Parts: sequence; structure tokens; C-alpha cells
Amino acid sequence: MLTEGTELVGEFAGSGYRNPPHLVHRFDGQVINLPALLYETAKSVGRHQDSAAESGSAAHLLARVAQELTRTTGREFTAEHVAYVLDNKLAPLGITTRSDGTVADFAKAAHPFLGLRYRAAVVSEGATWVIAGMFAWLFQPFLVLMAVSTFLAMEIWLFSTANTGLAMTRVMADPGGILTMLGLTLASAAFHEVGHAAACRYGKVRPGAMGCGVYLVWPAFYTDVTSSYRLDRVGRLRTDLGGVYFNSLFVLGMITLYLYSPSPVLLAAILLVNLEMFQQLLPTLRFDGYYIVSDLVGIPDLFKYIGPILRRTVLRRPPEERLAALKRWPQVVVTVWVLVVLPVLALQLGVILFHLPQMATTAWTTATTLVTRAGEGDAPVLGTVAAYVQILFLLLPLLGILLILWQLGSLVVRVLRKRFGRNVNRPQGHRHRWHGTLSLLLWGLIATAVVAVAYLLWNLARPTTGLSTDRWIGSARVERSSGPTTVGHGHVFLRNPGSATADADADADTDADTDAAPERALLTD
Repeated sequence: MLTEGTELVGEFAGSGYRNPPHLVHRFDGQVINLPALLYETAKSVGRHQDSAAESGSAAHLLARVAQELTRTTGREFTAEHVAYVLDNKLAPLGITTRSDGTVADFAKAAHPFLGLRYRAAVVSEGATWVIAGMFAWLFQPFLVLMAVSTFLAMEIWLFSTANTGLAMTRVMADPGGILTMLGLTLASAAFHEVGHAAACRYGKVRPGAMGCGVYLVWPAFYTDVTSSYRLDRVGRLRTDLGGVYFNSLFVLGMITLYLYSPSPVLLAAILLVNLEMFQQLLPTLRFDGYYIVSDLVGIPDLFKYIGPILRRTVLRRPPEERLAALKRWPQVVVTVWVLVVLPVLALQLGVILFHLPQMATTAWTTATTLVTRAGEGDAPVLGTVAAYVQILFLLLPLLGILLILWQLGSLVVRVLRKRFGRNVNRPQGHRHRWHGTLSLLLWGLIATAVVAVAYLLWNLARPTTGLSTDRWIGSARVERSSGPTTVGHGHVFLRNPGSATADADADADTDADTDAAPERALLTD
């Protein structure tokens, strides 16, 4: 029988696979992709489970399902075949019970690569539904056209007539202006998430909870829009773009205020929101732009194709089964995405590592100066708060870099262990020696990193002479001007915060393979 609360959704619309998968919404909110035969089996079980419950005979249910599968597929099925599919394919995924009626243990999908791991719901699913309903009407096509046209015209006028650089300089010299600018930017980020939820409701599917978390190291808002997988390609793209669309509405509101009161704070906040929108449209990390590419080609998780594409294009190996399952044009798009995004990410990481010592020195010097001067001025309390907010934005990137390096190091070690642990022909003692060697290497790298960080901190703590702190303050202000931004589908466009989409890429006579899809938690840093 189907597990209580599990829903059979249907075929994945706009799929980039040669054989489109079918979606199942499990009782815990996770969406699972099933091949046609497994989906037909689950569908038949759901259709006949009521009559089987009345008769109290599990054998009767298996026989009825076998007869229906034989008729619909043209292949011969027996009750034993159905029992095998339930026990070994569907029950381990949590979709059905075992053939004897017991519930199998199942594991939730692992966190997707570069997904939002640390999060907490703040607005419940019911409250999100109400809030989304207040703004869903803004997605009427005529209103969208008018709003976007007005936004573009006002943006061209504003940035061609106003001096945003001067406005930012004035705001960064005023503690109250800094806090007001950051407050407006955070409000825009929260409104971004409302846009994702409203787009989801406009498509007549129910958005999940909204909340906050930490993406890499930056604070982020998210909206659970996993249910958008029920929509067609146009509906999913509307959900992806809903956050940026609401950012543009927020900017229009600030431009209207600026017309009545030309404040540099408003101008600086408009600049930051524009930077946030640009960041969201980047298709690198799990920003809105990534989900736009994913929904255009109809492939839930692009990152899991990095390995197969590199082995095919770089190592010239035959295409793997996972890659061959894609249609031709999605293969081309994903290949271009991998070959462009990977070098860009590698280049960014290299530049960051090259400038890391200078960034650490600058952050330390600027933070020291800000603490020293925090109480100066006419408003010492406000100045102190603004100084510590600036210090937070200075230190977060450094903490994020260290966290990313740690995760990359852990990933390399896991890959090496997996690689050398596969060779079952080697003696057991030989494998243990390899694992012991890898462990020693890992602890050696950790010890070296600890010594290096301690040496760096010792150098930074040493008194310096002849250093102009004013120059560093100016540099820090430029870095902090980026402010908070949205991450991922406004998302954390969680297509699903805690439950990602899983794939069961197998037929009834093969082992089901579950993979975490890109979390559709539309984020906003």
C-alpha cells in the first residue's frame, strides 16, 4: 500500500530526459522521480489498496496489481514480481509499504552540493500561503509587462542622472545611514522571497515555509517552493524569476520616494538591491540564475552531471548512462554550463586564495580602527552599532573562505578514500594501510593549516608602524557596499529546504538510484 500522505503527481512536465520521469510527493515533503514502470506499479497499488484493505488479503492486492501491469505494459507480471518491486524498489524509497504490509526504513536524500544546509523556518506554510495570496495578483501578464517596462525606464534615468558613487561615500560616513541602507536591503531580500511564494501560488500550487539560514557563510532568507515541480516549464520559470521581479517592484517604490526626497541613503540602497538582483541571475552557485538554467533544460540537478561531462569531454570516454538519458539539446546546454562555470569558479577560488593574506591584513587593520573610533562622533551608540555591523561584514567573507577550503579538503579526502576502497582484489591489510596513510595525510594537512593560521594571527597581532589607517578604511567601505543579497532561488528556493528531489533511475529489474536534486529553497542573503 502507498504510505500515508504520499501523492502520485504525474509526469515531469518540460523534462530534458529522453524518457520523462514521473513525480511522487512523499509524505515528508520530498519529491522523488520514478521511471515509468515503477510509477505505474505505485499507481496500480494506490488504485487497488482500498479493495485489498476490505478483503484483508495482501495476496489479493499483489495479484490485482500484477494483472493490471500485464495489461498496461504488455509484459508478463506475477504476484511475485510485484512483491519484488515493492520490497526492493518502492518500499526503500518510502513510497509504499513492503508486500507484507510493514513499513521499510528509508534514508532521506543527502544535502545537494552547494545547497542550503543550515536553516530554520520562521513563517509557517499556512502563513506563507496567506502572504502569497496578497501578492499573487501582481503576476497578471499585463501588470508584469507594465512594471518591468517602468522599472527599466526609471533605472536608465536614475543611473544616468544620479551620482551613486558619491551617495555611497556619504552614506558610509554616516552610522545612521549605514544601518538604514542595510535595513532597506534586508527588506528587499525578504520581499524577494515573498515573490517566489506568490509566483508559486499564482500557478495554483502551495508554497512551503519561509525562513532564514546560512548559505556558505552569508545569512540568507529562503522559501520552500518544492511544489513548483508540479508546474510546467513556464510556471517553474515564473517561480524562479518571481524574486527578482519583486526586487524590481521594491526598487520602483524606493525610486518614487527618491523623487520626493532625494536622499543618498535611498540611492545607495537602490544600488545594493541592483547588485543583489545581478547576483541572483548568475548561474554559478545555487542562485536564481542556476535554477533558471535548470528549468529551461528540464533537469533538476545540474551539478551531478559535472563528473560524467568531464569524463566525456576531457577524458574522451564514452557517454555514461546518466548522460545518455538526456535529450540532445539539454546535453549541449549542460555541457556548456559545466565547461563555463567550472573554470569561472576555479578562477575565482584562485584569485581569492592569492589575495587572502592581503584580505586578512586589511580586515584586521580596518576592524581595529573601527573599534578604536566607534565611540567618536555625536551619536556614540549609533556609531558603535554601525562599526560592529561593518566588522561583521568584513569577517564573514574570511570565515566563508576557510569553510569552503575545509569542505573542499574533506571532499578530496572522501574521493580518495572511495577510489582506493573500491579495489576489492587488494589484500585487506593493504587497504587498511592506504586508509591509514590517507588519515595521516589529512591530519598532517589539518596540523599544517592550524600552524599557518596561528602564524598569520601572530603576525597580524604584532604592532605596525607607518600604516595609514585611513586608506584601509576607504578600502573596507568599498567591500562592505555589496551588502546582503539573495542566494539561490530567492530562493533558497528550496525546492525543498530539507527535502530535495530524488531520482529513481531504474527499472523494476534493476536497483533504484536516488539522487538529491538541487534544493529548491529560493534564497536571499
